[in-house]
Amino acid sequence: MKLTIFAATGGVGRLLLDQAVAAGHEVTAVARNPGAALPGAARVVTADLSTAPAATLGDAVAGADAVLSALGARSRAEAGIAWRGTRAIVQAMRATGTRRLVVVSAAPVGTVPSPDRPRPPRHDPGDGVFMRNLFAPLVKSVLREHYADLARMEDVLRASDLDWTVVRPPRLTDRPLTGTYREAYGRNVRAGWSIPRADVAHCLLRALERPETVGRTIGIAT
Repeated sequence: MKLTIFAATGGVGRLLLDQAVAAGHEVTAVARNPGAALPGAARVVTADLSTAPAATLGDAVAGADAVLSALGARSRAEAGIAWRGTRAIVQAMRATGTRRLVVVSAAPVGTVPSPDRPRPPRHDPGDGVFMRNLFAPLVKSVLREHYADLARMEDVLRASDLDWTVVRPPRLTDRPLTGTYREAYGRNVRAGWSIPRADVAHCLLRALERPETVGRTIGIAT
């Protein structure tokens, strides 16, 4: 397949890029600072999604069978990059007729208010008592800006007419790929505390082979 990967030098993005190239896909890697060594098989596009000209993004996604995004803020100062960047990606895809988009979000986001969902469910149906009453509220308090950014990113997707899929992992680790993670549609995975970044990348690529994931959120965890 011909794929375009955004945030291709980040924690999940770089693993996604490596796995896509290893699988034989034709890949365009888009990154703000692609200084890190990237696979020679990948075409590299340098673009800051907050300032990149529409023509640059259009060129990056034109002709792609699918677009994958690992956008996410690395600090509070970067909060907003996920929804604004995804909005720019969606606009470029609409302009070029590219339809399939798979993105990374986060497990708590289903219960985070956003402009289009000001009253989300209080609890995720996949969360147990401890997660609902102690851990989730604590994490959402600490990472409030990050999750608000991702919740608004999901608004952008739902408002689009694209064939999107959202993958919502819990805490990310640097453990090796297992390929044996659990999934749950429309909810978090029960007792799902963490997952390797490599497995998140694997799930993103695997979603491209499953038409039933279109228009769905997928909770994943080991």
